[in-house]
Amino acid sequence: MSTTPLPVAGPRETRRELRRLLRGRAGALTLAAAVLLLAALAGLALPAALGGIVDAVLGGDPGTLLPLVLVIAGVGLANAVLTGLGRALVARLGERVLAELRGLVVTRLIRLPATVVERAGRGDLVSRASTDTRIVGDVVTNVVPAFASAGFTVVVTLVGLGALDWRFAVAALAAVPVQLLALRAYLKRARPVYRAARAAEGERAQRILESVDAAETVRAYGVSAEREGVVDEAALHSVELERRAARVSVGFWNQLNLAEFLGLAAVLGAGFLLVGADLATVGAATTAALYFHALFGPVGQVLGSIDELQKAAAGLARLVGVLELPERGRRPASARGGAASLEFDHVGFAYDGVTALDGVSFDVAPGETVALVGASGAGKSTVAALVLGSLEPERGRVLVGGIDAGAATAGTRMPRIGLAGQEPHVFAGPLADDLRLARPGAGDEELRAALDVVGALGWVDRLPEGLGTVVGSGGHRLTIVESQQLALARLLLHDPAVLVLDEATAAAGGDGDHVLDRAIARVAAGRTTMTIAHRLDQAARADRVIVLDAGGVVEQGRHEELVAAGGAYGRLWAAWSDGRSD
Repeated sequence: MSTTPLPVAGPRETRRELRRLLRGRAGALTLAAAVLLLAALAGLALPAALGGIVDAVLGGDPGTLLPLVLVIAGVGLANAVLTGLGRALVARLGERVLAELRGLVVTRLIRLPATVVERAGRGDLVSRASTDTRIVGDVVTNVVPAFASAGFTVVVTLVGLGALDWRFAVAALAAVPVQLLALRAYLKRARPVYRAARAAEGERAQRILESVDAAETVRAYGVSAEREGVVDEAALHSVELERRAARVSVGFWNQLNLAEFLGLAAVLGAGFLLVGADLATVGAATTAALYFHALFGPVGQVLGSIDELQKAAAGLARLVGVLELPERGRRPASARGGAASLEFDHVGFAYDGVTALDGVSFDVAPGETVALVGASGAGKSTVAALVLGSLEPERGRVLVGGIDAGAATAGTRMPRIGLAGQEPHVFAGPLADDLRLARPGAGDEELRAALDVVGALGWVDRLPEGLGTVVGSGGHRLTIVESQQLALARLLLHDPAVLVLDEATAAAGGDGDHVLDRAIARVAAGRTTMTIAHRLDQAARADRVIVLDAGGVVEQGRHEELVAAGGAYGRLWAAWSDGRSD
């Protein structure tokens, strides 16, 4: 299945988002900069003191050695303490900014319209939420503080070199052309490579997820080798891009080493000439050489960090790209309880240009139970998704409780809508916490009452720790029926006005169907209910049946009326009844 990757933000959009995130944090930024500046100034005193020692020894003035040694010890300690503090302040600031960005990205991913998620594929979503976030986080925690510290050191040391003697500073500039050319070539080659590598990682994750999700189908059709080939191809493409990025990085570092050699040779040569002409002391020449040598680490850190910063920039652009996506409209909930009407007013919807619903109109009275019936692809799940707000109509209106869901704002009080799907999710953690997601302040007695209504209290009491038993991933494993009962109890606590049942008993089978049917009947009592029935006996129990075909309503009415009419529903009922008798 082809996918449409989520957008990647451009440099301008990424910088704009960073400025927005840093807004209001000027105090923390200024404090970190001031501490790093003091650390760099303290580091500048070390080579100067060593140069003074050289001049003192050559000049036969041992009395100045002890004070200079004490200066070296003092400024060395100050440099270490201030550097550590400055880096910690930068890291803390970066982590707070990243935490806010991560929260925004996760919130937006959760609110993405279902159509966007389906087109993008889960691989791209997972890659952005995990891999890209990890890469940016590692850089913010480790690289950015070191980069900032090194940057201050480079600037202050260059100023100190010029203050010592402008000719030493000129000599040091011999390294700059090589460094600039290396950096320019690196940026030109690295940016597209790292961006492509991040996209390839998302594609690889998508192929793996597709193969794992469809494992049974793959085995049934005997196409395991073909799927392995697809995954291998995506993995090899990702590896090749990583290797290409590594080659770019190695070439960059080789050029930096050449620049360091040329610069140091030029400074030493200038020192030799200046000392020979009595224009500088040996101590000054020593200080100049030490200044330039002291630049090796910070300059390498600054330029070398660009390698990691390029990776982080690619990941950051992908994260900011998520924020540019439209989010699904939010539906603020009203008070719990009661029932609400539903109305579809000439609703149309299409998936990538393929019509799913075309001018669908019907209404559901408060407290009424309707069953949606139709062949696969008739539009049943699309109708359910529109009611839930997972999708928004391209034409027409969906009204819940008389309110146009598409026009709802943050101040609109919409009736609560609940879903019981075919594959209920069990949240990892204590079972009580799973239930309290629907009603955070609920006491144990309320939880037990909800479990009792859906017929789950018996098996919950038999669990090792009752309501405190850890369920979900890594915890006590529940059967499909138990998971659905838990989801129904959660729905009961949520107390929706409208209930959507999307083949909620389809996976249960056997006696599980009947257990869940009873539980659903209790939860649905007094609520407006829309059920997508996988068994027509469920439709027969509904107040009204709506038959969909090719994206339109072809019949609706009571079960008995539609069977007697002998239309589309009557034929479905006859075929289903014959199948049961066989």
